[in-house]
Parts: sequence; structure tokens; C-alpha cells
Amino acid sequence: MTEPTLQLSWANPARDWTEALPIGDGRIGAMVFGGASGHYQVNDSTVWSGTPDGPALELARLVSAGAGPARLAEVRSALAAGRLDDAEALLMTFEGDYTQEFLPFVDLEVGIPGAAPAAGEPARVLDLDEAVVLEQLEVEGGRLRRRSWVSDHVLLVEIIGDAPLPEVTVAISTPLRELARHAEPESITLDLSVPVDGAPLHEASVIPAHRYAEPDAGSYDGFATAAIAVRSDGTVDTDGSGLRIHDARRLLIALSTSTRAESWWADAAGDEWRTVSHEAIRDRARDRALAVIDDETQLPCPGHVAAARRVPAARFAIGGRRGGRWDVDADMLHGQDHGLRATIAAEYGRYLLASASRRGGPAANLQGIWNGDLRPAWSSNYTININTQMNYWATGPLGMPDNAEPLISLVERVAATGRHVARELYGCRGWVAHHNTDLWGWSLAVGMGHGAPSWAIWMMGGVWLCHSLWDQVEYAGDDELLRDRVWPLLRGATEFCLDWMLVDEQGVGYFAPSTSPENQYADADGRPHALGLTATMDVHLVRALFQRALAAIDRVEPDCPLRDEIDLALAALPTAAVGADGRIREWSADVPDHEPGHRHLSPMIGLHPLDLISPDRTPEIADAARRFLDARGPGAMGWSWAWKIALRARLGDGDAALDLLEEALTPYDGDVHRHGPVDGSEWGGLLPNLFNTHPPFQIDGNLGFPAAIAELLLQSHLGSIDLLPALPTAWPEGRVDGLRARGAVAVDLEWSQGRLHSATLHELLGTPRDVVVRSGGTRFDVHLPAGGSVVVTDPPHNPVPAPATASGQSQ
Repeated sequence: MTEPTLQLSWANPARDWTEALPIGDGRIGAMVFGGASGHYQVNDSTVWSGTPDGPALELARLVSAGAGPARLAEVRSALAAGRLDDAEALLMTFEGDYTQEFLPFVDLEVGIPGAAPAAGEPARVLDLDEAVVLEQLEVEGGRLRRRSWVSDHVLLVEIIGDAPLPEVTVAISTPLRELARHAEPESITLDLSVPVDGAPLHEASVIPAHRYAEPDAGSYDGFATAAIAVRSDGTVDTDGSGLRIHDARRLLIALSTSTRAESWWADAAGDEWRTVSHEAIRDRARDRALAVIDDETQLPCPGHVAAARRVPAARFAIGGRRGGRWDVDADMLHGQDHGLRATIAAEYGRYLLASASRRGGPAANLQGIWNGDLRPAWSSNYTININTQMNYWATGPLGMPDNAEPLISLVERVAATGRHVARELYGCRGWVAHHNTDLWGWSLAVGMGHGAPSWAIWMMGGVWLCHSLWDQVEYAGDDELLRDRVWPLLRGATEFCLDWMLVDEQGVGYFAPSTSPENQYADADGRPHALGLTATMDVHLVRALFQRALAAIDRVEPDCPLRDEIDLALAALPTAAVGADGRIREWSADVPDHEPGHRHLSPMIGLHPLDLISPDRTPEIADAARRFLDARGPGAMGWSWAWKIALRARLGDGDAALDLLEEALTPYDGDVHRHGPVDGSEWGGLLPNLFNTHPPFQIDGNLGFPAAIAELLLQSHLGSIDLLPALPTAWPEGRVDGLRARGAVAVDLEWSQGRLHSATLHELLGTPRDVVVRSGGTRFDVHLPAGGSVVVTDPPHNPVPAPATASGQSQ
């Protein structure tokens, strides 16, 4: 019998954006409000302010103003002399202006006058397996069903009534600059302009905040189009501003988009996007909408449902239950079932990732693919000192490589601009990125010359991104991916770090300038500083990069001339140090924290997501990591919670991890200090639509939760497959199908009474091999036949072949 799909229900239509429900296909994202107005706030993942040449123009401006290797030498001299204020002032001249913004695109209204939620039914249901929002409505005594979904770059709204509906209205508008409307009998096309510059909300001095291209600019003009098409069994008329459908029982409304930036993203290395005409962009949008409208199979939508179910990903049933309809307010936001809440958190994060990031499109940004603000917080960009990386932590353990491909594409674009930045600003080989980027591959520091170095100056963003790509290779066991796409990026980052690292008179490596992202230490007078010491995070990132570069060389380029350089540099790098208080140091000296409860956990990166620290291999350092976590205290905003949960999982502290998860799943009440003010920490929680709030909303927490939950159930970073390494006591039973271990092994887990019942291991490479499995404190070898499966039970450990039909794919 087929298990029912997992559905989340809400009692009322949305009153504001934080109550609306997200749907998407990696290109179009829509927030579904429901109710009589039928409001859809629509995003296109390529709608960013800015231009392709923006990063290059800003680099040229900085160099012409004197930033470069000679000034870097002045910065280092000032740091060596202890003149930290002078060094800071010099460093600010290396700051570019800002990354560009991810912007809202259009608003669609599919109104049904007089409609209300049907009696006895929830107002809205989000089906996480079929990726559809369902509504049961009543109007004039009759009932109708409205379904909303996104497929093949088209937003679709299907309405089926028991009887003909007197009227359905369809309207489209934009918060951007409208250029023209083109009305036809059953369609409307809206031409608009996307700003060619958009200043972040925190740079209030930039006026106007958005700048549009002049019609005769002769270069990138930000042209874009949205098209609506309608098919129904009623009559349609238009007055040019919208459509009205009368006496229809069945309707299908399609909204599609097309942008010049879409052409650039598809051909970033070439210039073909420059020659695409406005007519071609407009036709592309119209043709997409009409292609769906003309396809009779779309009523209903079996093709979309099949596509949604084909997205490979692990499925969770913590507590043994998964399918069925769950009331969000009663079961999730205020429920007491720990297993159900964890299941929904994991499944919702999986759904959001699959909806926000798909092969061929841009990567998921700070808000995934959903943003309703013209001035979004932090530009809704890619923040690469934790947030973008966390967006993709789940792709490996949940088996979602296609959803990770946009991250590789993003890093390729950042590396292309970052090569020029590394050479011209720092005199280094390879490529560099700092803590922000955008659709156009920005790699400079930001801050406009007044940004505090604690957040604006950090040269390790590209290094951390490379570790995210390495994880993709490891989970897939894919040397072709490593050779063709990932190793060239790792190699460039390695070259930069080899040139960036300095060695002192004692032969010890250090970095200058170096910062611990967004944090500061206190000097002897209590003054906060970000500069002057080497951050532990930098050392961990570079050590792991060098180690992984050597592993890549062994696998795909044995004759690489960098090997000897890397060996020498590795020997000079210091090891993690423990302070007098027993905690891992955040900096190279034992200095007090300026903000003891700071949200960033930078020196813990060696524990997770890297593999430099573990209770097995480095017990003393692992204990110092636990002390560091204890001192930082509980929650904060969502992404910090997710990181803390994953860190506790790596330490085997399952119950502490669950306490953090339960904090994170608390409804946000608007009080960022609800647990008492802690320096450096503000508390978020869940919004009514289950979006995680920083505050404001950021998607990284939602996407980090399934990755952290997976770490509690399966780990593979130490060369073995560890089953239930940190199972919380409050999850005594459950199952999860389709988790991934590094080396391309899928694992289906089932446990009861707090112990493993069975684990089915599926070999996915088509190569017979032996793997090491750890369970319940016992370590043993398991032989996996090519393409086959083996069942492990506990107790006793008795691997046996699984049925030949096992595939490792959840059904």
C-alpha cells in the first residue's frame, strides 16, 4: 500500500508574507496567500540588480585608488608593529561598494470574488511530496478546488468547480519599473526593467537605492518579461490591465518569466546574451506559458507530480510516522511529539531545498528563491562566511546532487572574477573571495570603505566554498566531477592560500590580515579588535584545503607541481590551541571574547563541517570544542542553531542537540531577547509558515536542520559508516530511507527502543568493495557487491544480502 503523502495544513489564508506558502522549481518561486484574493508573490531566481561587468568595474576603481600589493605590505607592516587602527584604516581602502540584490519580480492575483475556505477543511494545504498547494473553497453555495504549483519554469494555478463560477479575475503587477503591457484575447505580457544597481538596506547613503538603465545605454539593460496565459471552458475578456473569466468550471492559469540575466547565466563565459533582443526575451516567456496551456495533460498535473516525486532525497519518519496531514499550529508549532516535529523540520527543509535549487539555475540565496522586499535584508545575497554553505549541507547526506549543481556553477563564476582580485589586490596566484557574492560572481570585500573589518575583511570565503564542493565529490564518489569541475577550483584556492600564508621567524605559519567572521576580541584595555591575530578558523580552513588538495592530486593529477609546496606549507601550519579556560581558542593568542555569546562558531569549523576534530581521533581538542559550545550557550538565530545541532551531533551529544532543535522550532514571538540578553546573541524561531527567522527570515536555518538531523542518525566523515552515532533519547524509534554515506553508499535505517533494528546499505557506484561500519560501539567490515545491497542488524552484527530489488532510492 502506498504511504500517504506528507501534508501540512493551515487554518486560514495568509494575511502577510510570513504566512504565505512557498512553491518553486529552482527558477520561479511563488508565495501562495490563498483565499478570495488568490495572491501570489512571484520571484525569478535570475532577477538581481546589477550587471555582468559590475565586479570588474569595481575592482578597476579600487586599483586606480591605490589598493594593491604595495598597500597590502603597508597593512602587514602596521599589524606587525601593533598599529591596529592604522592597519584597519588602510584595509578599508580594499573594500568595494556592495554586492547586488535579489529582487521581487511580479505579483499575480487570481481572485474568486466571494470565495471562503470550505467548511470542515483547512484553508491551505502544502503537500511536501507533490509540491502543490491545495485549497478547498466555497462560493455561492458551490465548492471548488484550487491547486498551485511550479513546473518547467511556469507557475500554474488550476481551478475546478462543481459548477460554473460567475467570475475569476487575473491581474499582474510589478514592484519594479513597468515598461509596457501587451494584451491578447487570453493572455497578457508585461515588459519591465530590473535595476542595474541596487544598494543594500544598510547603505542608507546611496540615493536612489535603485538605478535603472537608460534606454540608450547600449549595454546590459535589465530587460525582463512576465507572461500570463489562460485556458478555460468559460469566456475570457480583457481591458488591457487584466483578464476576467466568466462561467468557467475548469481553468488553468500559467505565468512564465524570461530575463536577460537568464541568458547571461546560461552563457556566462560568452557574449551571446548581449545580442538577445527584447522581442526574443518576450517570446520566450510567452511561449513557455502557451506551451503549458496547450498541453491537455496539465489538467490535472500528473507530469508535475511525477517530476516532484523523482527528486531523489532521503525521507524521514522519526517516531515511525511520516505521511498524512498535520496541522501546523497544533502539531508543529505547539505540538509535544518530538519525533513528529523533527520529521517535519527535516522534510520541510528537504522540500525547500528541492524547490529553491535545481540543476541549470542559480544557487539558493539567503532567502532561497523567495523574497517580497524591494530592499531585502543583506540584499538577500550569498553570504559565504556560513550561510550559503549551510544552504547546501543537506545535499550530500540527503542524496540531492542535482540540487547542489547550482552551487558549483556559482563558485565557478566567483572564481572567474576572484582570479583578478587575487592578482591585482593581493599579488597572489589562484582566486579569492571574501564574505559576500551575488549572481554576477562578486569576489571583492564589501563595505564602501567604512565597513568594519570584523565583517567586511575576510579572505577565506572561497576556501570554505571549496570544502562544500569537496563534500559533493565525496558523497558521490565521483572522480570525473572532481577532475573536470571541482579540482580546478580547489587548485586555484590552494594557490591563493600558498601565497597568502606567511611564516614567522620560528617557522610557524600565520595569516595577516586575518579575522574571525563578524567577531572581535578584547585587548588589555577592553577595546574590541578584529585584526592583529590569526583566526583559528583560517588555520582550519587552510589545513583542510591543503589536505584535500593532496588527496585530489593523488586521484586526478599525480604530477601536479603544487605537491611539494603544499607539503611544506602544511608542516608550517599551527595546530588547534586550547586556552587557559579549557576551550578551543578563537585566535592565535589567549584573548577574552568581546561578545561571549556570539552567534558565529568559527573555530568549531574543524569539528563540523570539516573533519579535523573528533572525539575518536583528537579527544582533548574535542573536549575543548565541547567546552567552547557550553560557553557560547544555547540558541540564537536559525542558522546558528543548525550549526550547534550539527556540532553536538559530531560530539555524540544527541540529547543536547535535541534541546537545541526544540529551541529552534519554537514559534517566533518578536522578542529577540526572550531568554534574556546575551552579548552577541539574539533569538529567532519559526514564523507562521515555518520559515526560520534570523530575524528577519533567512532560509539557511530551514536548510541546515535536515543536515543536522541527518548527522544525528548517520555519519561518514571519518572513513567509516557510523549508524545512529548521536540518537537522542526522545527519539526511541523511527526510520529514514535514502540517507547517503560518503563513497556513494545509500543507507536505509530503522531503529526501535533506542537501538538499531536494521540498516540496509546500497552500493551505488557499480563497484564491489568493503566498507567499515560502526554501530553500538562495535566496528566491523561489510562487503558490498556491485550495485547490490546488504542488511546489517544489531544485535547481533550479521550482514546479509538484501533482496535484489533494493535500490537505495526512496519511493
